[in-house]
Amino acid sequence: MTDYDISAYGAALSNVVKSNVNADCLSWLEGVLQSAEPTAKISQAFVMVPRKTGKLPIQLNDEQKDLLAEAGIAYIGNWTVDRFCRVWLLSSLNAVAQDKLYAVIDNLFLSAEMNEAVALYSALPFLSHPEIWVKRCAEGIRSNIGSVLEAIMENNPYPAQYLDEAAWNQLVLKAFFTEKNIKLIVGLDERANLQLALTLTDYAKERWAAGRQVNPQLWRLVGRFINAEIFEALKTGLQHYDQTEQRAIALAVSQSAYQPAKDYIHTFPELKSALADGSLNWNLF
Repeated sequence: MTDYDISAYGAALSNVVKSNVNADCLSWLEGVLQSAEPTAKISQAFVMVPRKTGKLPIQLNDEQKDLLAEAGIAYIGNWTVDRFCRVWLLSSLNAVAQDKLYAVIDNLFLSAEMNEAVALYSALPFLSHPEIWVKRCAEGIRSNIGSVLEAIMENNPYPAQYLDEAAWNQLVLKAFFTEKNIKLIVGLDERANLQLALTLTDYAKERWAAGRQVNPQLWRLVGRFINAEIFEALKTGLQHYDQTEQRAIALAVSQSAYQPAKDYIHTFPELKSALADGSLNWNLF
């Protein structure tokens, strides 16, 4: 989980914007920022951005990639130019008073269509006064729009840094429900907790009962919290014929301090051998 240096990412964002829009668009964007009432202008411009910038993926040279990496925001190199410019405009509001900033952003959330919502949630790590956006972030997890959920869940450091445990657990559980890329959830290991492990174990049992597979990344969040209750569920998983899931459970057990589970894994020669030679890791799943 990274605390961004606002001055560093501001320079990195500006550099990319300038090389990905034409002269007329850049002049328009700079005019918005330089207006006498930038908050009002940015609210209007936020909606108009795609018509000015287009929606192509941004293009980066090596120097820009390095700048984004140094600022800790390399992941935004996969955004479209309109999403990028919207976040850049919103980040320019950080100097205004907290109440004014909140009013502008909140109004944009209230009227946002899908792509606008994606940009707003993407902007959360770049906004000042991060604590005031917690409720909005938690509400976003209830969305049924895939791209909005991805903007919150994938490559976004804000949730792990600021959501409370209940909201964080809801985010992770919904990511499994909606089959998002679990590996892209920032802070996944650091925010693992017992209640989440218990909830995910119950979810796995429901999947098995329905004859469905379980995402092996689920066990990554369970291993450190294995107890007698969770162990009983793991034994069920290990008795299935899915080798991928068996290996994921074995890897989870290797991260546990619960000795009965460790002893049980050793009754499976192939799993014992894979753990002994160090060939198992979460990147395999």
